Amino acid sequence: MRALNLSPLYGSMVGAERLVGALENALRMPDETSYPPYDIEKLADDQYRISFAVAGFGPDELEIVAEPNQLTVSGRKASSDEPRQYLHRGIATRAFDRRFELADYVVVSRATYDNGMLNIELKRELPEAVKPRRIGIRTPEVVSNARPQPAGEAAASGAPANDASQEKPKRARRKAA
Repeated sequence: MRALNLSPLYGSMVGAERLVGALENALRMPDETSYPPYDIEKLADDQYRISFAVAGFGPDELEIVAEPNQLTVSGRKASSDEPRQYLHRGIATRAFDRRFELADYVVVSRATYDNGMLNIELKRELPEAVKPRRIGIRTPEVVSNARPQPAGEAAASGAPANDASQEKPKRARRKAA
């Protein structure tokens, strides 16, 4: 096996330490990680499904543990009391532990078991605080903290007259008839 040095990535990818660490872990994984067989599907922009072929296991012999940024699926076959004599054994029922690195804010939304298939649905749920939001841009005219000037002083100084909304409304006098 050829050793890869991923340390240069740490210097060029600010804030991506988890990504580089996941790459390093993937390179160190043993080849036995193909059991049990599984598929990963993208259902929508923020929805995924991991499907495991776990023939021979019942739902009570499987365990799903979700932690922040990690999903672990385990299977332990209960020992059978009745002795069996196999002429050919092609259905593997050995114990397994499969770990998946999850992106930030990815959570397990549900898990189902049907006909030897374990389906785990995942959803990316961004908190409001990290969702993209549009930022308004202010101009100096809007931000200006200048004090309102009387109309006469503004004209003499060359400054624009005050906004009509800042002047006190004048009361109309009624003429006596």
